[in-house]
Amino acid sequence: MRGIPKTSRRGFLRLVAVMSTALAGVRTAIAAQAQPLRPTPGCPDAPQPTPRQTEGPYFKPDSPRRESLLEPGITGVKIVVAGVVLSTSCQPVPRALIDFWHADSSGAYDNTGYRLRGHQFTSDQGRYRLETIVPGEYPGRTRHFHVKVQAPNRPALTTQLYFPGEAGNGRDPIFNRELVMRVQDATDGKAATFDFVIRS
Repeated sequence: MRGIPKTSRRGFLRLVAVMSTALAGVRTAIAAQAQPLRPTPGCPDAPQPTPRQTEGPYFKPDSPRRESLLEPGITGVKIVVAGVVLSTSCQPVPRALIDFWHADSSGAYDNTGYRLRGHQFTSDQGRYRLETIVPGEYPGRTRHFHVKVQAPNRPALTTQLYFPGEAGNGRDPIFNRELVMRVQDATDGKAATFDFVIRS
């Protein structure tokens, strides 16, 4: 029997080399699947602290503790603002103090009492929920909420929250797009979310 022609022998060797490479790739893939997968991190990138903003002239200490600022005589579009307070290592901050105050629907602040003012503490999961109304535009400002957020025994973060799509955002010299809430329509008003990141 004659031997394999040289041209066929070269083709055969090429085929063997290709098959060896393919088998090596299959073995590598099988080995990779056999190794335990690394857990997916909850926060792959360390979040940046929420920007600070001015307190403004109308802050009052000792606000009542409450999660709803609605009371008789307050008119306006109802809104629920909710979210979580996180540390810069992306861990929830339990028992963080959150103090809210804002203008009424006509843009006026209550400086004699505590209407549309109140504080609360985050849950064990760092969550908060505020029930209030959409504030009116204070002269020279766009719509906004004032907020102080403070982890236990740590300095307070003072900042403001804004609404998306407001015509006044572009005219307000204090406005910061990083502080815009996510807002959507709800059955009885609006629902907004915002997560704070603080140094704790």
